[in-house]
Amino acid sequence: MEWARAGRRTTTDPSSDGQLVDRVLQGEIAAFDELALRYERRAYALAYRLLRHREDAEDLVQECFMTALDKLDTFQTSRQFGPWFFRILINRGLNQIASRRRRETDVLSEDTAGGGESPERAAERAELRVRVAEALAGLSERQRLVLQFHELDGYSSAEVAEMLDIAQPTVRWTLHIARKRLREILAPLREEDGNG
Repeated sequence: MEWARAGRRTTTDPSSDGQLVDRVLQGEIAAFDELALRYERRAYALAYRLLRHREDAEDLVQECFMTALDKLDTFQTSRQFGPWFFRILINRGLNQIASRRRRETDVLSEDTAGGGESPERAAERAELRVRVAEALAGLSERQRLVLQFHELDGYSSAEVAEMLDIAQPTVRWTLHIARKRLREILAPLREEDGNG
């Protein structure tokens, strides 16, 4: 499967997820392909947020779809497939992060060598990316995930709560604390921009 360009969430009919799962459990594997197509872009976006590496994210998504297929008999068809599947993906992704604990490097985009922007502007953008990445690294793992899933991926508090298996008020509080912490960490950047 190719997830090179994952976009924002797409809407699906969650009530039909249970029907598809029932069809898979009855031996219709093509129904699982339909489920995978519904969730592959969102799954890739989540995996990429966790692992920050395209190939690792693709591998994780593929592995999690295989795991979901193996564990499909434990899925409650009255619930939505997405949050159940994303919880598998997040848990495996966090385990992968914990086990590798190696130094990460920024991957240059393919258009960097094209000379599309001035070296000065490219350096400014690179510095900004580094400072924002450092600010995100200053958050706890839960704060970072809640902030990214809610603010960048557009998931609701209820969806984030179900994916991370925490209460909705905890999601809202974590989001509040993460935003406050980011403002504190990035305040010097705003001051520099105002003086320049």
